[in-house]
Amino acid sequence: MSHDLDPAALAATAAAAIAELTGVERHDIALTLGSGWGRAADVIGETVAVIQADQVPGFHASGVPGHSGTLRSILLPNGAHALVIGARTHFYEGRGVRSVVHGVRTAAAAGARIMILTNGAGGVDPAFKAGEAVLISDHLNLTAASPIEGANFVDLTDLYASRLRDLAREASPDLQEGVYVQLPGPHYETPAEVRYLRTIGGQIVGMSTALEAIAARQAGMEILGLSLITNPAAGLGEDPLSHDEVIAEGKAAEPRLAELLRSIVARM
Repeated sequence: MSHDLDPAALAATAAAAIAELTGVERHDIALTLGSGWGRAADVIGETVAVIQADQVPGFHASGVPGHSGTLRSILLPNGAHALVIGARTHFYEGRGVRSVVHGVRTAAAAGARIMILTNGAGGVDPAFKAGEAVLISDHLNLTAASPIEGANFVDLTDLYASRLRDLAREASPDLQEGVYVQLPGPHYETPAEVRYLRTIGGQIVGMSTALEAIAARQAGMEILGLSLITNPAAGLGEDPLSHDEVIAEGKAAEPRLAELLRSIVARM
């Protein structure tokens, strides 16, 4: 089915397919698990069903190492259902913004009122150390794109809900927070670009999340954003940047991140 179909109609079709394939009529919260966050799906509750993403209209097998390429339905201890999206489409894959935010729109169509967006990212602020989880307080969308089409003017004040950030700090009081910057990628930033990002207020830099958060807000969801700092951004560390480093740092942090997300989700 083409991603050129009306986005709302495609999301509704995908949500219906997820309900049929998982046997779960409605999902209450959704989580997109980026680099380092995948193990959380094993600990937040009881897995009801796992389906390959490409079985669902509009989804594709993951094109990025470190992403699972599946959708998982999980029964939480409180009786709610969580939809875990392990098949994120990135802006740099060239499939268009509609594809990038299809997972978020499908989650909303499946009933989710809360969207948890996670990623692996570079630390622009030297206060953030590799291996640390950081709450996203706000973002700078430097993709020169928007998932919102036409004259739909969506308020992005408190986009990353202060209520959910408070819950996260209850789970882990030492969590720092910062402003996330989404750039198109797939290349990493130059040191000059990183200095520019610091100048304009960026503290974390990556290639996902901001466009998804905007679409989630348009869909009426509350959003929580979390970044795993996988490396200092270009010019701030001694080593060259590599995706292998991102994967390695994510693997090392997985148990801690899984427990953090379990504790946060338990409070929702």
